[in-house]
Amino acid sequence: MGHTVVIGAGQAGASLVARLRNKGYDGEITLIGTEPVPPYQRPPLSKTYLTGEMTLERLYLRPESFYSDQNIELLTGVTVRSIDRAAKLIDLGDKKLSYDNLVLTTGSKPRRLPAAIGGGLNGVYVVRTLADVDAMVEEFVEARHLLVIGGGYIGLEAAAVASKRGLRVTLIEMAGRILQRVAASETSDFFRALHSRNGVNIREGIGLERLVGTDRVTAAKLTNAEEISVDFVIAGIGIDPDIDLAQATGLEIDNGIWVDELCRTSDPSIYAAGDCTSFPHKGGRLRLESVPNAIDQGEAAADTIMGGTTPYVAKPWFWSDQYDVKLQIAGLNTGYDKVVTRDNAGPLSHWYYKKKELLAVDALNDPRSYMMGKRWIEAGKSPLPEEISNPEIELKTLAV
Repeated sequence: MGHTVVIGAGQAGASLVARLRNKGYDGEITLIGTEPVPPYQRPPLSKTYLTGEMTLERLYLRPESFYSDQNIELLTGVTVRSIDRAAKLIDLGDKKLSYDNLVLTTGSKPRRLPAAIGGGLNGVYVVRTLADVDAMVEEFVEARHLLVIGGGYIGLEAAAVASKRGLRVTLIEMAGRILQRVAASETSDFFRALHSRNGVNIREGIGLERLVGTDRVTAAKLTNAEEISVDFVIAGIGIDPDIDLAQATGLEIDNGIWVDELCRTSDPSIYAAGDCTSFPHKGGRLRLESVPNAIDQGEAAADTIMGGTTPYVAKPWFWSDQYDVKLQIAGLNTGYDKVVTRDNAGPLSHWYYKKKELLAVDALNDPRSYMMGKRWIEAGKSPLPEEISNPEIELKTLAV
């Protein structure tokens, strides 16, 4: 079956190599990661790992022995310099690897604050890798002042952890409201109130002009001309697909590495999966930044390598943990024109509709609504909004 090389040892890459072996692939497999550790879970980094509730070993997706037991060569702390598509060779600096199948699962990289506005000062962090979180752990000391830049899920999760650990937290969001890009105002309102009750100072419609400091950040000047003193900063201003290697080797790029419905790139010997890709979806193209997509698309790419011809169909779902609230999201709310709220005097959910079509559900400590909504969305079914909004009607009784 030849040699399959996977560049990117995150969730997609780890899922892909495990699937290959599970499907009976008996060729060579090499998994290459830039970080000096085996593949691990990223979501807990800004939650239980940052708080110390999860150990490093529990963070690993599989025991280190798994890769050797499955005859998978795992290369950690290795950066690929270039890909020679004509010769099917990968340059690792000290050696070159030949491949029959190459898979890019390079994931995404965090946007960083420009050095011109203080992004290079000590005490300024992002939350993406294990090293990022390890570097900031010692900063979380009670009564210190943290500035979080960005009111998306990463920023809000970091703010929640800091608040729970007794820090003073200010969060600024340049847009008119937190979560503006990804959620309805109803969900934003819920989380704003939640954070306010826990002492987080949320400032919406205010951005960062620059950070102040000589070697280390000491203050932040905001776009409203206010200057506040800070002890450290976390920038949660988004991520971009890591397409540098794909672009350098001449693969087609379209808001990520272009792949078809079978996870094949514009080169027939190269596949891609996970955050770094854009793929066909409902007549257009979609790039998903989520763990479930990384797992499912990684496995789909493995199936294609094994001769499968089933198109990959994304079933988007996401989650976020903040304080004692678990947010579960099913579907994509793009294009919604109506939000219906279902309030069960505790469990709460917001349902997104486009005309009469159910697009997505935000479920807040409401696993029943999440599961039913996910089931209906994946089946292409839409319950009536007026039935959803009536908490006295059991969801499982609806004839959809």
